[in-house]
Amino acid sequence: MSLVRNTATIGSLTLVSRVLGFVRDMLMAHFVGAGFANDAFLIAWRLPNLFRALFAEGAFAASFVPMFNRVVGAAERDGREGLPVGIRFAEDVLSILLPFLAVFTTIIIAFPKPIVWLITFGFKDGGGHAKFEFAAHLTQITFPYLALISLVSLMGGILNSLNRFWVNAAAPILLNVCMIGGLLFFRGHDPVQTAHTQAIAVTVSGVAQLLWLIFAARRAGVVLKLKRPTLDPQVKQLLKMIWPAAVGAGAVQFNLVVISALAAGFLGQGAVSYIYYADRLNQLPLALVGIGVGTAILPVISRQIGAGQEKEAIHTQNRAVELALFLCLPATAGLMLASTALIQATFQTGHFTAADTRASAAVLTAFSCGLPAYILIKVFTPGFYARTDTKTPVRIAMIEMACNMALNLFFVFGTNLSYVGLAISGASCAWINAGLLYYVLHRRGQFSIDAQLKHRAIRLLLATLAMAALLLFLEPRLLPFMGGGFLHRVGGLIALIVPAAAVYFACAFLFGAFRVSELKELLRRRRA
Repeated sequence: MSLVRNTATIGSLTLVSRVLGFVRDMLMAHFVGAGFANDAFLIAWRLPNLFRALFAEGAFAASFVPMFNRVVGAAERDGREGLPVGIRFAEDVLSILLPFLAVFTTIIIAFPKPIVWLITFGFKDGGGHAKFEFAAHLTQITFPYLALISLVSLMGGILNSLNRFWVNAAAPILLNVCMIGGLLFFRGHDPVQTAHTQAIAVTVSGVAQLLWLIFAARRAGVVLKLKRPTLDPQVKQLLKMIWPAAVGAGAVQFNLVVISALAAGFLGQGAVSYIYYADRLNQLPLALVGIGVGTAILPVISRQIGAGQEKEAIHTQNRAVELALFLCLPATAGLMLASTALIQATFQTGHFTAADTRASAAVLTAFSCGLPAYILIKVFTPGFYARTDTKTPVRIAMIEMACNMALNLFFVFGTNLSYVGLAISGASCAWINAGLLYYVLHRRGQFSIDAQLKHRAIRLLLATLAMAALLLFLEPRLLPFMGGGFLHRVGGLIALIVPAAAVYFACAFLFGAFRVSELKELLRRRRA
């Protein structure tokens, strides 16, 4: 299967998963709202997701896949059949992973309150003891998801190594299907009962994903057998590789935990939910633009640097910044200036009130100020990876983490900005991260802004300002439609988004920010 087909397959399945995730969030807003029950559920869901991101899908996946391929490749070079040797290595890893997961999960299920208190401060100012107890109870239900998804990551890594990418990419769809099914068919009579159902759906989805991966692995001829723990040299090497990767992932996850802890402990009822719903909208363009552009340019500049074509690599990265700005600037303007309309149209229904909309919209406006920075981080980071420098982005992420901690404390305890301050802190620190990445690349002579990028960036900004003016005119006139029935909401969103996008793209081409021929060239380069 070609690289282009793999990328298209993974991308399309990821898009399906994100669309379903958005539907899930809309249903959660309707049936659970943004108060007591949803805050508790989001904390209970945050915990297994934290450790999953740190180890299962982050550090473990990044370390296991290349190690598995090296083991298979070494066996084949020795004249042996590679896959059976790789399977034995995976069984050795499983023999260590499974007992660790069993013990760790059992401890958290038996004693959830200490770790829940650590990331909520007992909901000191936002629900108190009752919410804390409920969050601890939901954590006992959701935490098995960590063990299940860690095993999914192991099986998925094997299948990715066998070029069966689509199986692992499709697994997250099952999470959203299970949670949507729980909301539609098994929800309770009130938000508390529905949150309880959603906690069960999380763990059920872990079982479904693991069964899906086991079935697919069997079809690929991969069957892992349970054995006594085996800490051989290859497994030890894998463990040594996991820890640095976990530290890198930890910087981002630590920021999320700090935000959740401060919101839950000191910012009152609903703060955790407001941040969550705003972040979900803010993540859409980041996923579709930032990750896509960053993934596309990495192999290109890697080949150019490998061939000693440094000037060509810098040119490619300049054009990637152009493309990222071309796509993210209108998204930023839309999220900032039409935040109330977007939140109202997508989430304000059922238990999600007009007050929840205003609060979430304020957070979204603050979050979206950092959207270009988040996307530029995705574009600048491949400049380090392509040169086999994985340490510098981690160091910069650690600096961002320290700045984020300081700013979070300042905004929460030194101002009256409340949860909006946490969003401002996140956006500000994203710009610090992007600025430091650019500074290091520029200082090393590995990137500089060329004349074309300067020329285009100014014109893209002018096109964005034209779009912003139209949004300021349209949004207050379309707000009444955003709170109506489904067709009114859809019609209102179309009437808001389509004219704004048309004005932006028309002005971008009219001002000379981009030409159609150049977009075609970029697409051809991506397929190369």
